[in-house]
Amino acid sequence: MHPLRSPILTTIPIRELRPTQITVGMREVESKRRRWRERSAKSNEKAAKFLGRHMIPVILGRKNRHYIIDQHHLSRALLEEGVKEVLVTVVADLGRLSKDEFWIFLDNRGWLHPFDQTGHRCSAEQIPKTVAGLVDDPYRSLAGELRRIGGFAKDTTPFSEFLWADFLRRRVEVALVRRDFDQALEQAARLARSENADHLPGWCGPVLHE
Repeated sequence: MHPLRSPILTTIPIRELRPTQITVGMREVESKRRRWRERSAKSNEKAAKFLGRHMIPVILGRKNRHYIIDQHHLSRALLEEGVKEVLVTVVADLGRLSKDEFWIFLDNRGWLHPFDQTGHRCSAEQIPKTVAGLVDDPYRSLAGELRRIGGFAKDTTPFSEFLWADFLRRRVEVALVRRDFDQALEQAARLARSENADHLPGWCGPVLHE
């Protein structure tokens, strides 16, 4: 019987973390910023415990660079709030791979999402070098809020909320999302219950027949 491996934990400056996606939902980032301020205002101990419970999973790449494969929104929020360092857990060490091999491996493991704010796939070279460079996709914000109100369930499928964002991008006008987010969310909730969405991860249904 093989002994269980202990996770490799390291403290890394947030500005050195490298994203594996291009966009985030800035509404969700702002929400996480508010919750962090509330928590850190109560006590430093609560803030430290929170950081200890929310380790950032990373892949080690060439030149010992740390690539985030989750918690992009939290990382950006903490950066905006002036947090200097976070605790990361190393999921895999791929530093021996060439640049092309590295990106292909990440893509095939579901650890890469190189899509821009219009939903178009880009090259890995277009992914920002820091979390400060992540750009806003309003549909990612819409999908995140839709999940929070029960429009779909949290799912282990990689980038599941981005799949929902792309679904909504094709059905909800961007002008509405920017002008009246609540109304756009109502429309998104109706779409989420339809049979058109039943292929998406976390779909809750049922289809409502009126």
